[in-house]
Amino acid sequence: MRTNRILLSVGALFLCGNLAVGELSAQVADSSKTTEKTETTTGEAAVSETGNDGVSVSTLKEIKAIESNQVVYDNRGDDRYRIGFQDTLDIQVYRHPELSQTLSVNPDGTIRLFRIDNPVTAVCKTERELAYTIETLYKNYLRTPQVNVRAVEQRSQPFAVMGAVEKPGSFFLNKKVRLIQLLSLAGGFDVENAGMKVQVARIGNLAGCTESQDPALDEDAKIEFLSFNLDDILEGRENPWMEPGDVVTVKRADEIYVVGDVVEPSKIELRGPTSLTRAIAMAKGFEKNAQTDKVTIERQNSDSPVKTELVYSLKDIRDKKIPDPLLQPNDIVIVATNRTKAVTNSLIKALTGGLGNLFYRFPL
Repeated sequence: MRTNRILLSVGALFLCGNLAVGELSAQVADSSKTTEKTETTTGEAAVSETGNDGVSVSTLKEIKAIESNQVVYDNRGDDRYRIGFQDTLDIQVYRHPELSQTLSVNPDGTIRLFRIDNPVTAVCKTERELAYTIETLYKNYLRTPQVNVRAVEQRSQPFAVMGAVEKPGSFFLNKKVRLIQLLSLAGGFDVENAGMKVQVARIGNLAGCTESQDPALDEDAKIEFLSFNLDDILEGRENPWMEPGDVVTVKRADEIYVVGDVVEPSKIELRGPTSLTRAIAMAKGFEKNAQTDKVTIERQNSDSPVKTELVYSLKDIRDKKIPDPLLQPNDIVIVATNRTKAVTNSLIKALTGGLGNLFYRFPL
């Protein structure tokens, strides 16, 4: 009797358990149907809200959000390479080789992708940013797209070196460089022709990545000119970071001219600070009839067509009564002939039969 009661109790518990499990299964099934219905409705709505190229509106909004949050190109503060107009890109879509391709960035800064009707902006993005944009676009066709972008030819960071260097030309680099490194890529300066000045024309970023993204503002931007002394660069006192688009010019040596009553009238290259007395020494010094108390420097002023004449006495310079003036590019040093002294020397030469030099060996 007792055994029958136990069996009845166990049976009742088992029956209740089955009922409970059945109710729970029914609730789960109902919930699944509700969820499936919701997803179906949402999916239908997403499919119905598409653009002209078949990309959903939500995806387009996401892409616009990416574009608006795009990091501004700044070579000085961001070492990540940013895609430019001349780059060649290798785009690999994981498990979908039919979508993978190697292509060049179009002149308008966009690329064309398989199964995507509209062009995709590539310039100014990092490789990872562009890959994320492509992944977002392919979500309409692939379940979990995985994209890798690599700039196999990075040609959007050009530098130019010209002037008195061994190998002038353009260089496309994918890393930051300093001025002396750029000069070394051009073979160094031309020893025979290089002067003392190095000029950097900072045109600005040629990749078109600016804060304003307004081309009109870029056209109005002024070119910045920076000037450096070649010795300071070679000795490490000046060695600035270069920016994409910089044009470096190693200036040829400026010239001065020493003419008149000197031993060797010459054109002299200015390879450093050159004083008046040094220039005359480089012309092998004075002739015997030179008028040393009135040496003229003829100077052309850059802001005026009128030439300026500066007269110096070599005796006053030797006696340190006045400073020895430094010459400027294109100065003409004119050493006049002392006419009285020339006539006197001619008479002495005529009277002595050509032995006039004897009078200069002994004081008169």
